[in-house]
Amino acid sequence: MKKAHLDKAIRLFELFRRHRISDEDLVKAESKSAYLDEKVEEFRLLISMSKDVIAGRYHMNKWNLSIIIATIAYVISPLDAVPDVLPLMGWMDDVTIVTYAVSKLTEEIKKYKAFTQARLAG
Repeated sequence: MKKAHLDKAIRLFELFRRHRISDEDLVKAESKSAYLDEKVEEFRLLISMSKDVIAGRYHMNKWNLSIIIATIAYVISPLDAVPDVLPLMGWMDDVTIVTYAVSKLTEEIKKYKAFTQARLAG
């Protein structure tokens, strides 16, 4: 991906960081996750994390939650750095944003996975 496209994607990400997510957004995100190739499972994990936070089952700091919400909002938004209607290229920016979010949330993801394992065991 060209640096100009990545810079634009990061600027858009900052705009979406304060988005309030709805149940409808989460449903839309689930349906769009199939287009994220190798990042499908990671994106679905972010969706699951946001659902558990919204339901009060899991707690994280506001910054980490804002990264997740912004990522979901970016993926479902028609305002992308590269429009999703362009074959292959249209989803590259979304994959990049998901990759960025997951890299920033490494520790939170580890905590969340431990939380879900404990919940299943107990």
